[in-house]
Amino acid sequence: MTKQMGGASPRGHRPSRGEQASASLLGPGDPALGEAAAAWLRTLGQERRLSPKTVEAYARDLRQFLAFLVGHLGEPPSPAALVALRPADIRGFLAARRRDGIESRTLMRQLAALRSFGRHLEREGHGTASAFAAIRSPKVAKGLPKPIGAGAARAMAAPETRAGEERDPWVLARDAAVLALLYGSGLRISEALGIRRRDAPAGAVESVTVLGKGAKERSVPVIAPVRRAVDGYLALCPWGLAPDGPLFVGEKGGPLSPRIVQLAVAGLRGALGLDASATPHALRHSFATHLLSRGGDLRAIQELLGHASLSTTQIYTQVDSARLLAAYDSAHPRARIRAPA
Repeated sequence: MTKQMGGASPRGHRPSRGEQASASLLGPGDPALGEAAAAWLRTLGQERRLSPKTVEAYARDLRQFLAFLVGHLGEPPSPAALVALRPADIRGFLAARRRDGIESRTLMRQLAALRSFGRHLEREGHGTASAFAAIRSPKVAKGLPKPIGAGAARAMAAPETRAGEERDPWVLARDAAVLALLYGSGLRISEALGIRRRDAPAGAVESVTVLGKGAKERSVPVIAPVRRAVDGYLALCPWGLAPDGPLFVGEKGGPLSPRIVQLAVAGLRGALGLDASATPHALRHSFATHLLSRGGDLRAIQELLGHASLSTTQIYTQVDSARLLAAYDSAHPRARIRAPA
């Protein structure tokens, strides 16, 4: 199976993790379906430019679906069997996943992966996979983002907050610089860690170009306190950073792992008395919420965050409204007057 799928790869192509995962999708199953899966994953990574993690997740989703179909149909499925599925077959898979405790958000992603693969089979001439489009996506309860207070967010990005830790000063300065970019410029972890040394927002450089979701570039301003944090890190970093290499490196000089940033924030939660919602991504939420509360324009915030749709950014208006109502409820004298029985 692996040999057949490997033969479908173009010369010189190095399989991604998602494509490698597809090599064992069916085990001894139908070779044509395995080749179709490998081609689909290549399309996701190379043409649609989805992130490696997304491609890997989609490969896993398809593998789980095909494993379900082996028991459901009594044999490994073929492309023809997939396009002939009925909506009830797909509902059966989603119901089985639900019984395993899988939440709606994951089920929604799995259905999106299966629809994408169904469309791929259609483009390849295997028939019309209409059953996938006939299924409604699971409803996901949208929770509001939980921003961190301005004082706590600033403290998280200050090296002195962790001064008592037995860590090299350059490591503390590095973590502070990363967190300063998340809060001060609204970056995602992947965007901050993707900055190259030659693009470092330090000194007089007042903006940085980052690669966001869907491989879309955007330029974001970098305020003076954030630039000073990056300057402080660069002054202490013991490694010679190559111009085209990563700006932020680990203790051995390799690219910094997002997990290290997450662990640093976990330690800061304890030091600052914050709850579990205070994550690196919450600093990005805080960036947007605090801008909005100070009168920031919603369209401008959308561009700064790199949101494709304004509706995604509008959720922060709900966060700000909830904050104002909570302040009113706790502080306004009339809010405490109870209605007569």
